[in-house]
Amino acid sequence: MAYNPAVGATASSGALVEVRGVTHRFERDGHDLVVLRDVSLAIEAGEVTVVLGPSGCGKSTLLRIMTGLIAPTSGEVLCHGTPLQAVHCGAAIVFQSFALYPWLTVTENIGVGLHRTAIRGAEAAERLRRVIDLVGLEGFEEAYPKELSGGMKQRVGIARALVGGPELLCMDEPFSALDVLTAESLRSEVYGLWTRGDLGLQGMLLITHLIEEAVFLGDRIVIMGTNPGTIRELLTNPLPHPREYRDPAFIALVDRIHAAIIAIHLPDAPAVKAERPPRPHLEPLPYAQVGEIVGLLEVVHDQGDRTNLFALASRLRLEFGLAILAVKAAEVLDLAETPRQEVLLTPLGRAFVAADPNERKRLFHRQLRAIPTFAYLADMLRRAPGMRLPAEIIEEELAMHLPGEPTESLFETIISWGRYGELLGYDPDAREVYLDVESTATEGARP
Repeated sequence: MAYNPAVGATASSGALVEVRGVTHRFERDGHDLVVLRDVSLAIEAGEVTVVLGPSGCGKSTLLRIMTGLIAPTSGEVLCHGTPLQAVHCGAAIVFQSFALYPWLTVTENIGVGLHRTAIRGAEAAERLRRVIDLVGLEGFEEAYPKELSGGMKQRVGIARALVGGPELLCMDEPFSALDVLTAESLRSEVYGLWTRGDLGLQGMLLITHLIEEAVFLGDRIVIMGTNPGTIRELLTNPLPHPREYRDPAFIALVDRIHAAIIAIHLPDAPAVKAERPPRPHLEPLPYAQVGEIVGLLEVVHDQGDRTNLFALASRLRLEFGLAILAVKAAEVLDLAETPRQEVLLTPLGRAFVAADPNERKRLFHRQLRAIPTFAYLADMLRRAPGMRLPAEIIEEELAMHLPGEPTESLFETIISWGRYGELLGYDPDAREVYLDVESTATEGARP
């Protein structure tokens, strides 16, 4: 299922919207952060296109570029073959966070979707009545957002997007803030709205991190890679509608995409590790909290020291992208490994789970000293006056060696891990980082 770049890059004059060679950068901490690189994708009429990937892969940024909310750093955005110069007038967006005005009623919030149109008077009233009926909001016309459940709020968002009669409906993780049952109900309702054929919708673009959601709704599924965001896989969903989650063909396609995502984000490590350079250097770290790493290890241990990655994300109640970060962090610490779609504890990981809190810290400390980034910073602090340095110096060092990484998040991760492992300390009042001399001296004295 290798991705052929020509597929995504194929020009299509009939495409509702198309990006060609789009790259986008944000400036962060004085450095450029590349969010998307050389992305080409056309959203065609008559199909639901789903962009699938973990947090941080640029999915939402891509949606905003396609709808004209932001301009790409480089590349082209086309609407029906013509360069898009402003907001895509034929597109409407349903946001993850509902984005309702608390001082407006349900009807007034939905009516916001008509502000950029010339629709007024009786026609506007009829459109409002119709979409309120379509999404099941009858009886709530005069209610305010604070009176609504999460599912009802998102129905308002869907109605607001539909009321203007868009040709392209864009949905940015629209069900992720809802409970499982409400999300499933709304997912089915959105599918029903799409298949009606009388709403003027010609295409849908859905952003999600849920594989089952992508297979249930998507006609084409685009799998994104991260750092920076790129299209890694693009496949056509051959399953006929209506789709059933328990259908063997549905499950087989979900498993196929599982395997593709694992191969992209957690490739098998080579059998022989490359030798580390003799001098410590800085490497990026996964942005995972210590509690997430420890919780992951304990859950895997409870499953017999081995479990499926996607089952693990569900048990941890973590978004899949965050679960991947926690797993990567455990790998960096040599506490877990990921053959294929499995997560299993290493011998050191099993020893960590079996240890008492103090021994866990000692094990964590030893692993931190073996990580090049921590070894580099510990050496810096060891040579500094009083073994202390201002946080700004550490942050500058991180920014200089790792310009593509968000410095603030990386710094917070280093301090969090360093404190738990009693390798580094941090004084927030003085904004100084220091070496934990007592713990380091004790560790160094051991045979």
